[in-house]
Amino acid sequence: MSAPGSTGNVIAAICSFFVPGLGQLVQGRVLSALLWFLAACAAGAITWVLTLSLFPFGWFLVSLFSCINAALYRRPNA
Repeated sequence: MSAPGSTGNVIAAICSFFVPGLGQLVQGRVLSALLWFLAACAAGAITWVLTLSLFPFGWFLVSLFSCINAALYRRPNA
């Protein structure tokens, strides 16, 4: 999982699409995973309260950004 577009990053991106932060967790980035998940929860709650709908699109938007973040991740050289 070292280069953007590698198999590991694609799997992580798919995981992050369904649950924001899960892809970062798969990559071993625990703090980033927690922050993405909390951002998705906050965005989902805010959009749900503001629109009173059953589709909190804030969660969806954060999951897209989390997916992109996981797909473009490049492990720093040691």
